[in-house]
Amino acid sequence: MRIVGGIQLEDSSTVTTHDADSLDVIEEEWQRLLSSDRVDRELVQAAYAQPRLRQLFPWVGMWELHFSRCTEHPATWDVPYIAPMKGGGFLVAGPSRSEVVGPANTAEAAVAIVVEHLPPGCGRAFLGNRHQLAEKEQTEQR
Repeated sequence: MRIVGGIQLEDSSTVTTHDADSLDVIEEEWQRLLSSDRVDRELVQAAYAQPRLRQLFPWVGMWELHFSRCTEHPATWDVPYIAPMKGGGFLVAGPSRSEVVGPANTAEAAVAIVVEHLPPGCGRAFLGNRHQLAEKEQTEQR
């Protein structure tokens, strides 16, 4: 058994190097953001505490906390993101910039909204970019 980023891997013999590398990359980025001043630390802590978000790749742009289903750029844009609002609280938006999901008074509430709006089948982030992920998903559907 191996634990990476708080995720328990039951049988390490069934975990591929690709899976383990993905978990390591994801955890490293979470740890970097947990000590970053580019995003609300309380928000990052709340998102990291949520296991479904902790397995996604986090990234920050314009003080917003984004989540990607892959670990490299270009990232996926199919998961809502969280932006700070002037005067306090957060706005959950996305996946596109023109979509607003709703406001949240606390970081925990914003995280809960994102979890409610995760795409179907959303799991651990793929080691690679969105084009490689799309290729992998197409291959798996065949």
